[in-house]
Amino acid sequence: MKNFFTLALALVLALPAAGERKAAPIFPEPADTTSVMPVAAHASWAPAPETLDSLVTIAARESTVAAYDRYFEDFIRFDTTVVLTSDTPDSVYQRRLRSILSPIGMPWNDIVKQYIVMYTTARRTTLGNILSRSQYYFPLIEAELANAGLPQELRMLAAIESALVPSARSRAGAVGLWQFMYPTARQYGLEITTFVDERNDPVASTRAACRYLAFLYRTYGDWTLALAAYNCGPGNVNRALKRAGDGASNFWDLYYYLPTETRGYVPSFIAATYAYAYHKQHGIEITEPTLPLVVDTVAVRRLVHLEQVASTLDIPIETVRALNPQYLKDVVPALDKTYSIVLPLGHTTDFVARAEEMHGKDSLYLAEYLNPANIDTTRTILTTTATATVHRVKSGETLGHIAIKYGVTVAQIMRWNNLRNSHRLSIGQRLEIKK
Repeated sequence: MKNFFTLALALVLALPAAGERKAAPIFPEPADTTSVMPVAAHASWAPAPETLDSLVTIAARESTVAAYDRYFEDFIRFDTTVVLTSDTPDSVYQRRLRSILSPIGMPWNDIVKQYIVMYTTARRTTLGNILSRSQYYFPLIEAELANAGLPQELRMLAAIESALVPSARSRAGAVGLWQFMYPTARQYGLEITTFVDERNDPVASTRAACRYLAFLYRTYGDWTLALAAYNCGPGNVNRALKRAGDGASNFWDLYYYLPTETRGYVPSFIAATYAYAYHKQHGIEITEPTLPLVVDTVAVRRLVHLEQVASTLDIPIETVRALNPQYLKDVVPALDKTYSIVLPLGHTTDFVARAEEMHGKDSLYLAEYLNPANIDTTRTILTTTATATVHRVKSGETLGHIAIKYGVTVAQIMRWNNLRNSHRLSIGQRLEIKK
């Protein structure tokens, strides 16, 4: 692949063959203006934009893969030849954790050890799948963390929250890579309408998560407490601090005063960070990513269906949906607002060039939204912010009782909360009721 790219680039730039090239002088002589090709002459052999797209895609993908591999080769250096067995002493784990320099405290203890063993044995397959997806999601997460001035290790928070599945939805109604509940998502500016849920948008949700995490760190001054608060809410952490008394300053000081789920949250984060760094030493393989690693965004200022895009550009609709999970009904509601679509880099120029052809399919994919008789209603539906109430299930309540209380149907509650069984509710369970 590298040889192909080198050859292609040489052809594009019309370079002389390697044997004919001369070493550039340290102090080059003035150019011979009589031999310079006029600018107009270049236009006759300049490659088409589609060709440039292809070349840039090849180069960008190779550099992306190389950068991912270099992280483990250049920064994870400690005893890389040691393959762990059941007889490996704890001191090896301890030294490895210490070698992951981070402002987030990552101590070694029996609790952390249990989670490391779990991630590197029973959850090997799950971890391998997460690492495969990380090749696409981690670069964009790391970019947002860097922009916000936050520790890069926080990328693993998304992994333990959602397994890096942007459409993930918990039974409690948390959504996306960062598992935002509706109120917090709205508080941090994420758009949630009938057609768009930016909790599913990898970039928008990561920016919101960065703002929230920065707030939590400013509040507690300790990253382990900030992580605990991200999981169970600042209220629970504040109460745990009160119960722990003076001198409590980090997660481990509060361990026995926190909710049971949160007690495993920080150890899980530490273990996942360890397993990510040292997956090779545990024989965990990273499979080929299913998403294209090199993408770009195009601005959309007109209503469009994702299937219009996929069919016109000859991209699998599953790929277009996976790259744009925030569009809940496959419709980009660009009526009064500009939106964006993420596409494989090699198709962005094609998107611009074939826009007229694409919108020629409006009547096939968007008839119900573009009917002149319904346009005002459509505009309202597409732009109205969805609202939600969080209901906590009480003893004896059923979905039927809850549906009647809020004037909705059981089917709606099940759809909003990703419920598969209408008879399986637990006391204290949170249900989103959208109105």
